[in-house]
Amino acid sequence: MAVQKKIPLRKCVATGEMKPKKEMIRVVRSKEGLVEVDPTGKKSGRGAYLSKTRIAVETAKKKNVLAHHLEANVPDEVYEELLKFVEKES
Repeated sequence: MAVQKKIPLRKCVATGEMKPKKEMIRVVRSKEGLVEVDPTGKKSGRGAYLSKTRIAVETAKKKNVLAHHLEANVPDEVYEELLKFVEKES
């Protein structure tokens, strides 16, 4: 009998929906306060997950959700990088 592997779920900070970790993109704040996109999901620091949809990225930018969760100022370049990543994925 095959053992079913547990799939880790994460909550999107913009939309609030729960999805498997592989369907999300992580944004991380390092100890130095640098905020960057973490496509591998393995960088150290405080992280927040977003769904890989344009709506989630735009909602996060409009409501300033990432800055609140990461407790740091999120530059516009991070949102631009997220949008490029989302468009590449779809």
